[in-house]
Amino acid sequence: MQDRTANIAMIGFGEAATAFVGGWAPDRPESLRAYDAKTDDPATAPQMRARYAQHGVTGCETPAEALAGADAVFSLVTADRALAAAQAAAGAIAPGTLWLDCNSCAPQTKQQAGALIEAAGGRYVDVAVMAPVYPKRHLVPLLVSGPHAEAGAELMRGLGMQPQLAGPETGQASAIKMLRSVMIKGMEALTAECFLAARRAGVEAQVIASLQASDPGTDWPARGAYNLERMMVHGARRAAEMREVAATVAALGLPEAMSAATARWQDQVAAAQADPGEADLAARLDRVLARL
Repeated sequence: MQDRTANIAMIGFGEAATAFVGGWAPDRPESLRAYDAKTDDPATAPQMRARYAQHGVTGCETPAEALAGADAVFSLVTADRALAAAQAAAGAIAPGTLWLDCNSCAPQTKQQAGALIEAAGGRYVDVAVMAPVYPKRHLVPLLVSGPHAEAGAELMRGLGMQPQLAGPETGQASAIKMLRSVMIKGMEALTAECFLAARRAGVEAQVIASLQASDPGTDWPARGAYNLERMMVHGARRAAEMREVAATVAALGLPEAMSAATARWQDQVAAAQADPGEADLAARLDRVLARL
């Protein structure tokens, strides 16, 4: 690490934040604070405080408390809360503080958030997380863009991370992330629609055999089981991201019907709240079907 004395704050302390913190250890910042909105809810506050303690992070009761004295802030909330997080920070961020917006948002959402942070004197960096944070943790591929991208990348390299510059404009990194998700999350939604319907019709073996014949390079049962698990566990967050993807596509003057439908499938599978269990496609399909 280039500067272990850097004061780092985290807004949002879910999967991505804990993955980063776990990857930074043992050479992590000496001052590491976090705020998560779940501490505002008496029902979830004890669990969140336990998570702070488990990861050796100083938990804070407000965003302002987390931001006080921070050199850099990682914003790691859900896509639908990213702009609100920037709004809350705008009244508390110190001049010159780096705001690393790692949320899966449309470029125009990032630009709005950037305007808020910049107006408050902060330095906004658009960060796109390009793969699941596990198992790579802090080594997950990252794209950064915006006028302060190099400063943000330098800080992240000091934390052992591996950012890649995507361009000088806020929104460029996120545009790559959003448009990639049309394919990745869309394939997950197609998996759900195809295999759930095939299972209910009692023809999934024949459908899989036909897919295997058409594309023998893909292990369709394994890929289907993996895609379904992603939706079962992370579908709500992925649905929020896909609504941002739909906004991205629409802003480009193109039909966003596929992305909007993907968001609906992600929401539906997540809402089933089925346990993924073992990596078995048929078992996962049955668990979801029983709850739809």
